Amino acid sequence: MPAVPGAPIHLRPAAELAERVLLPGDPHRALHVAQALLDKPLMFNHHRGLWGYTGTARDGTRLTVQSTGMGGPSAAIVVEELIALGARTLIRIGTCGSLDERIELGTLLAVEASIAADGASRALGAGTRVHADAAITAALAESTGRPPVTSVSTDLFYDAREDVPDAWLGEGADVVEMEAAAVMQVGLQRGARAGCLLAVTDRLGHARVRADFDEIEKIGLSLGETAWAALERLGS
Repeated sequence: MPAVPGAPIHLRPAAELAERVLLPGDPHRALHVAQALLDKPLMFNHHRGLWGYTGTARDGTRLTVQSTGMGGPSAAIVVEELIALGARTLIRIGTCGSLDERIELGTLLAVEASIAADGASRALGAGTRVHADAAITAALAESTGRPPVTSVSTDLFYDAREDVPDAWLGEGADVVEMEAAAVMQVGLQRGARAGCLLAVTDRLGHARVRADFDEIEKIGLSLGETAWAALERLGS
């Protein structure tokens, strides 16, 4: 796979990039997490609406929070360009739907592997599953106090295929989302550490149940705090 040629095309850095990056999908979540975790965050990128921020974290080192947008193709572009700019440790902090009805709304889950049911990760050379960096997964699991899970990455948020959730459960998936496989596959190909922390905002089944807006806002901040705790466990 060819490297990013020269300057990045989609990101236009306006501040220094940290080697450690948190990756929410939502630009507004990126802002809220940056305000919560960083001292005097500076806007790293606003091009194409992909808001990103760099500032000083609580341990005195720099941290970047950069949104990826929705879906594997957008996330793959962002991660590719971040790594080309010098990012070395990347953690997706996103939301998901639970396939297992025993997993409650608001639960935070470290992802050890993602089933590649999306076009982006497959086009990037992924096999059936893409594995997260083991050290990141262990730190995230310790921070959540729960064992890691398997996710499935898909291209569709609104998916009318009624047989798909049961099929994914049969393959060992606990939750479904849209970006993890692409993020982790780019990390693997480029020699960067990549992992994923998810929060359950939807319960899938015969009738979809979704957390309300205010609860999702709180969940977004919990994702940032928990991912930061994992980075502290990892060290530099």
